[in-house]
Amino acid sequence: MADSDDEVVDRFIKDGRLVIVPTKRTKLRLVLDRIAQDFEPGRKYAEPDVNEVLQGYHDDYAALRRYLVDEGFLDREGGVYWRAGGTVEV
Repeated sequence: MADSDDEVVDRFIKDGRLVIVPTKRTKLRLVLDRIAQDFEPGRKYAEPDVNEVLQGYHDDYAALRRYLVDEGFLDREGGVYWRAGGTVEV
């Protein structure tokens, strides 16, 4: 039986911290989607604000920020970021 998405993510995020960065892209995208939930759709964020949120997950917040942008969860222009993808809770 396949693990649910939540079970997969819970293997990588423990007590709110990303303990291991997944190497498989499908698992990485699940983890990034969970992290993207911390960014409000429609709101613009300065880079230091993005860094502050991501530091809560992992010390290498710059890599996390890059992953989020590269995978289309965040977009950026001129040092301003906004949520561009991911699931939305209704």
